[in-house]
Amino acid sequence: MTLVRFGPAGLPLGYHGKSTQVCGYIKDRGLGAYEYQATYGVRINKQSAVLLKENSDKYDIRISMHAPYYINLGSNKDEVIERSKERLVQSARAAEWMGAYRIVFHPGFYTKYTPTEAMEKLNKAVIELTEQLKSLGIKDYTFAPETTGKKSQLGSLEEIIEICRSHEKFEPTVDFAHLHARCDGLLKDKNDYGKIFELLENELGLKILHSHYTHIEYTDKGERRHHILGKEYGPPLEPLLDEIIDRGWKMTLICETPLREDDALIMQEKYRDILKTKT
Repeated sequence: MTLVRFGPAGLPLGYHGKSTQVCGYIKDRGLGAYEYQATYGVRINKQSAVLLKENSDKYDIRISMHAPYYINLGSNKDEVIERSKERLVQSARAAEWMGAYRIVFHPGFYTKYTPTEAMEKLNKAVIELTEQLKSLGIKDYTFAPETTGKKSQLGSLEEIIEICRSHEKFEPTVDFAHLHARCDGLLKDKNDYGKIFELLENELGLKILHSHYTHIEYTDKGERRHHILGKEYGPPLEPLLDEIIDRGWKMTLICETPLREDDALIMQEKYRDILKTKT
């Protein structure tokens, strides 16, 4: 069994075929995961989504979906929350068609609220969302709120844990670069990563995790820009892979660098190199 799968966020840069047939290319590159991007709206129809599922099943590629960026469940405007819920309903429906095992989304912004008040707005919206999905007969979904990179965004690790602890069919997405950026360069060594896994294990009982990784540039406000893998920016990759191996977690690592499939392969190669030294 492959405990850790790597793959690109969005269509690979080197792929020029039909989006419904992308999993064959990903398999040929030697990768095992793919995050479908609906970041600017859920535009895939049922026929195409089903074809993508068939393609992923054929080549054993684990699919996740990134829901639209324009989601803010902590907004001070009711119409924004309503539109956000509708985008998540659209995402859940499409995810069910394509067999996406996670629906990643950014929870929102604090706006004029305190973090506690924003969480109260979010929790109310999630309860309403869950009821709406139930009434529509949409059942096969798992929402995966993501740790966010800007300090103005709702989405600290502790907040993501609270959301997932409070609602069924919710599991976390840990974006290690976002945590690094919003916490002023938090991740420096294996021990720093270990604290994240320890918290997830203790609070949620996890041994399975969906995650994102890139090198990232940040300011005092948090995330600024994603970068390719290199020495100039963090967080460091090898200590993360070392910690994953030692803990034996089942993981999906989605690469969000500008060279998404090439850097995903580098990540996978480094993972295998570290694994060899331990076996």
